[in-house]
Amino acid sequence: TLLCPSGARPCIPKDFGHGSVVCVCNATYCDSLDPLVLPAPGSYVKYESSKAGKRLERSEGTFQSSLHTPGLLLTLNISTLYQHVKGFGGSLSDAAAMNILRLSRPAQDNLLRSYFSESGIEYNLIRVPMACSDFSVRPYSYDDIPHDYELKHFRLVDEDLKMKV
Repeated sequence: TLLCPSGARPCIPKDFGHGSVVCVCNATYCDSLDPLVLPAPGSYVKYESSKAGKRLERSEGTFQSSLHTPGLLLTLNISTLYQHVKGFGGSLSDAAAMNILRLSRPAQDNLLRSYFSESGIEYNLIRVPMACSDFSVRPYSYDDIPHDYELKHFRLVDEDLKMKV
């Protein structure tokens, strides 16, 4: 039995034989959550999943100026920022595109909604590999002509035109 978090629909489990299950996304069902609400300053919201059955289990907490437990010292200085996060997302590789295109149109819509919509995890970025990657079924590039510095022979391939563009 998978634990259903607050705001999530029940999971349709599928076991692939590795000691855990995944929730099926198909034409009529895909995981979704209630819209996320930012926590108050100084606090956090955590979602946890586990092989033991936790599935997007929501918990809340507050940051303390420092936390010390045996073997762990975590100190947060929120006045010093090292980077700006533009967003979160994934990669649309050849393999990902092939799997998405094998789904029915309603299942594709549900899957993409679960990634990019307010009822999903709200990805706002996506990376598309240039030419082939380790998730392609064959090696290819866009211009294999030596010394073609003006890229006169540059061409997109079928994988790009049919699956990613």
